Amino acid sequence: MVKSKLYIINILAPPIPKMRACYGAIILSLLLLSTAEGANYLGLVNQFLAPQNAARAAIRMRPLKWDARLARYAQWYANQRRKDCALRHSNGPYGENIFWGSGDGWTPAQAAADWVSERRWYNYWSNSCAGGEECGHYTQIVWKRTGRVGCARVVCDGGRGVFMTCNYDPPGNYIGERPY
Repeated sequence: MVKSKLYIINILAPPIPKMRACYGAIILSLLLLSTAEGANYLGLVNQFLAPQNAARAAIRMRPLKWDARLARYAQWYANQRRKDCALRHSNGPYGENIFWGSGDGWTPAQAAADWVSERRWYNYWSNSCAGGEECGHYTQIVWKRTGRVGCARVVCDGGRGVFMTCNYDPPGNYIGERPY
């Protein structure tokens, strides 16, 4: 692996306050894209985000935004599951979708697509899932107040499979409330 250092020198005048976040995002994007590892990370982020934001767009909802704090939490929890690959929730302060697949080839896009596919079981008018089916992963993805997401993927020890998790803030899936 080749490691490189990138130095940024700001020769411009300080940005106006409204533009600081924009400049920060641009600089971060350039930093990430400047390394192969960064490009892989952005690809991973996009694989998690694209199917979920497509589901939200289908019902005219604003897209989820990637949140580094939630991603760190997701990675922390995924690392806890690395040893056993147990399909167990973290019971943390965020909404959460989890995925397990045997083998080591499962992608974030496949996990997110699996959660989104539960849409077929959700009935908006009765605000419930079809008998015996799960749809809570889908409803968390499209929860109207949820705006941020962070996710992680680990290959579990001993060939136990792949574990993935996404955490959502604010959380959703409140009993008696419709997701949108």
